[in-house]
Amino acid sequence: MKKLRHSKIIELISTNPIETQEEMQLALLNHGFDVTQATVSRDIKQLGLVKAQDSSGRYRYVTAHSKSHNETDFLILISSIISIDYAVNNVVIKCHTGMAQAACAKLDSMGLKNILGTLAGEDTILIITRSEADSANLCEELYSIIKKDKR
Repeated sequence: MKKLRHSKIIELISTNPIETQEEMQLALLNHGFDVTQATVSRDIKQLGLVKAQDSSGRYRYVTAHSKSHNETDFLILISSIISIDYAVNNVVIKCHTGMAQAACAKLDSMGLKNILGTLAGEDTILIITRSEADSANLCEELYSIIKKDKR
């Protein structure tokens, strides 16, 4: 049943602009899958779905495999991050509402150096580095990836 549901989710996001877990749940219910929001959340995580901005400027679920891994990393980061700053060994990244967790997951998967840990909320990511120099270097690296003016 889970495999069939996962296949339906991939089909749904490739043919419909699904923006929220609630929309995903409703679409699945309309196709005969009796699921809870918690199940939808687990499915999204297991499938590695991310939100990306479409041509109309709306965020929607897409598969991370729809582009190469690096292109997906950059797409998620570019469309999510608003600003980056640091204080001592803490880097704070402000994101568009609802995008911090996806951006944080991409940052974690990129294997950036000297990161001790990350924590994401709804619109903010906190990164702990080993030193102030590491924080400064990480900010520069992230700004070069997203190509935005500093602060």
